[in-house]
Amino acid sequence: MESQYVYKYPHPAVTADCVIFGYEPKDGLSVLLIKRGIEPFKDCWAFPGGFIGMDEDAETGARRELKEETGLETAYIEQFGCFSEVNRDPRERVITIAFYALVKKSEVKGGDDAADAHWFPVDNVPALAFDHDRILRVALQTLKERIHFKPIGFELLPDVFTMPQLQELYQSILEVKFDRRNFSSKMLKLGILTEVGDRPKDAGSRIPIMYSFNLESYAELKKSGFRLEF
Repeated sequence: MESQYVYKYPHPAVTADCVIFGYEPKDGLSVLLIKRGIEPFKDCWAFPGGFIGMDEDAETGARRELKEETGLETAYIEQFGCFSEVNRDPRERVITIAFYALVKKSEVKGGDDAADAHWFPVDNVPALAFDHDRILRVALQTLKERIHFKPIGFELLPDVFTMPQLQELYQSILEVKFDRRNFSSKMLKLGILTEVGDRPKDAGSRIPIMYSFNLESYAELKKSGFRLEF
């Protein structure tokens, strides 16, 4: 007997895509891409992602595809958009739910239907498959907006870092230059940085102060929210 809740109309397929940002001072902000090993767009670069299983929610599917295609796992991803243009996928009617994450850069390798996986500087990204160029633009704009409301750094910087490294991270994301003293003052007032190691009292500026994130204060500030104006 056919269920009364089975509707006889075409159903779109749903995918999940992951825009994964990483950072290194010498390279700036990077994004993780996979080279597609199958059609459509075989040998083109794209975001890790794929079709969501019938027993998965969107985030679960996104995490699974990310691990299968790159070997990468991340503790936190956040949904930032839904892309539903009618002809965005040549295979069929496909809607994608996009997630972004900030991670410390690590070694990645292609797997499943990904022929390769590689980090690219955000200012040197190749042409992307599907509508992933547009998805990247939206992800970058989202990151620029949310950096004012969430402390960003722990996910991207080494465990111990200098204030100039933290400033370079914010400048890389926002594509602006900050006054060194003003930036340092604002960050220290947040109460999320802890000095690391002993520094001689007469040490000059040539010996930078090293910091780590106070994880409890960082988590509380991230949860409660704040607004950082430069």
